[in-house]
Amino acid sequence: MSNVVDLRLAIVPGLDDSGPAHWQSWLQGQVPGSVRAVQRDWQTPDLERWAARVAGTLDRAGRGPWLIAAHSFGCLATVQALVQRPDLDVRAVLLVAPAEPAKFGLAEALPQRRLRMPGLLVASQTDPWMSAASAARWAQRWGCHHLNLGDAGHINTAAGFGPLPLARRWVLAQQQRHAAALRPQHAAWAEWSFAV
Repeated sequence: MSNVVDLRLAIVPGLDDSGPAHWQSWLQGQVPGSVRAVQRDWQTPDLERWAARVAGTLDRAGRGPWLIAAHSFGCLATVQALVQRPDLDVRAVLLVAPAEPAKFGLAEALPQRRLRMPGLLVASQTDPWMSAASAARWAQRWGCHHLNLGDAGHINTAAGFGPLPLARRWVLAQQQRHAAALRPQHAAWAEWSFAV
């Protein structure tokens, strides 16, 4: 029964994928049942194709509900997929070191309003792919909590990030919140079933 309601994790890497030493690969190994969006072309940042691939990954994986942990250009693809596919059962998103949409000519193409689920946007003061000020603006626009890690570069392997305990803690917190929200329903059902 619990498998039906457990939150599952989807990993959405950025350009060039996330290698075995990247925090996303580490996180995927930490969370059983995780799936990964695999792009056909990791070098070409095509927003529409990447967003379709994110949605298709969830569709093929079957049951949700879902958490998504995205990185870099994968953050942009994730946000686009969520807007284009409101039927996707995604409960929360972790957007780590998003790529600057303006660098790809996508600032106007991306949603300019709050996402329909809670999110955490993790940024850096020294990210070459997005300024700290821009990260704060996008977080506010999308209604995400914003966390600046300071001098953390692009929050990837090159910046010294293999394991990222923050991401694992986020997943666990979301799973606990989800389980707690379901508890009263299960308790009420149990009382009703014994009463009849």
